[in-house]
Amino acid sequence: MTEGQGLRFLVPGMTCSHCVAAVDEELRKIEGVTAVAIDLDSKVVVVGGSEVTFAAVAAAVDEAGYEAIES
Repeated sequence: MTEGQGLRFLVPGMTCSHCVAAVDEELRKIEGVTAVAIDLDSKVVVVGGSEVTFAAVAAAVDEAGYEAIES
């Protein structure tokens, strides 16, 4: 993904690679998601795909045990 593409948000509770894996796994379950990019240092997540909503993303991140914040 290049900058400017996809739905961008923060997941401030991520602290390790296990956190990243859990969030990535849940996000990839969303229908229409074609790509997930996570930067642990900045806590920024970008999800690419068609018709992916923040509500769906927030629910998936919640399922992983974290909170998504619109940025």
